[in-house]
Amino acid sequence: MVPFSILDLSPVAEGTSVTQSLESSKRMAQKAEEFGYRRFWLAEHHGMPGIASAATSVVIGHVGAATKHIRIGSGGIMLPNHAPLTIAEQFGTLEALFPGRVDLGLGRAPGTDMRTAQALRRNLDAGAQSFPNDIVELQHLLGPASDNQSILAVPGTNSNIPIWLLGSSLYSAHLAAALGLPYAFASHFAPDSLIDAIAIYRDRFKPSETLHKPYVMVGAMAAAADTDAEAQRLFTSAQQQFVNLRRNVRGPFPKPIEDMDAFWSPMEKLNVEHTLRYAVVGSPKTAEAKLNNFLKETQADEVILSMPIHDIEARLKSVELFAGLDVFEKTAA
Repeated sequence: MVPFSILDLSPVAEGTSVTQSLESSKRMAQKAEEFGYRRFWLAEHHGMPGIASAATSVVIGHVGAATKHIRIGSGGIMLPNHAPLTIAEQFGTLEALFPGRVDLGLGRAPGTDMRTAQALRRNLDAGAQSFPNDIVELQHLLGPASDNQSILAVPGTNSNIPIWLLGSSLYSAHLAAALGLPYAFASHFAPDSLIDAIAIYRDRFKPSETLHKPYVMVGAMAAAADTDAEAQRLFTSAQQQFVNLRRNVRGPFPKPIEDMDAFWSPMEKLNVEHTLRYAVVGSPKTAEAKLNNFLKETQADEVILSMPIHDIEARLKSVELFAGLDVFEKTAA
């Protein structure tokens, strides 16, 4: 048994609005809290009509205000898009509002296309190259103030918010190990380096003031329903979205369809099924078997599930069904 968490992108479902999307994220966080999930994280993406979590810290505050004890945070903040001081102030504010509940997951990717990234960062190369130093700076800003420290994050200083490193490559594994940070691997959309990255992280981990031994979280796309057929139908929304990304088609999160073979080409099918090969889709019995295999392969300490389901009621039911699995370790209030 391991703790389960949820990664939410506030999907703007076809036929709905951003307002409805943010309301659905609130309801999903409340449902996750009710059933004992460990964390509810939101992700930073920009320029995508199907995702409403671009102002990530604002949406974290929205779900934090609607819940009482579940941990809330980012999966992640794309740090090269921001000055470390800005993030320290934002998350210091969240920690002041929701004491002891906030996680700060950091990523290095832009979370968008290159033109939008340019508009966000202005200097793309400097952002990526300074990523390790920016993490250290952010740790310093969130820690206790030193004597004669000239720059203070207010709020933020001495909040000591847990920092996680997110990644989809061996680079992130080396960096998380060197800094002694908990590590979340994006196997829900980047499965290829998962096993090697975990091995590197565990082998090279250096204990830090905040973490004495390696801690690995792995991601999986997920959709549970009463039957395998219904879960697979619900999951066609995510499959369409991944095809649309490759076609450079931007739009709201699509409704499920009955026949994916009428939508994608054989090559698109091959690519998407490879990308989503760790997806946990099916009835509770099927989902449990898939998760058992996933945990056996990774020996992960925690699983974070992204549930890209168009209909919010079906999404909430999926949250409940996963909480009923034998591998689910309920987090006490």
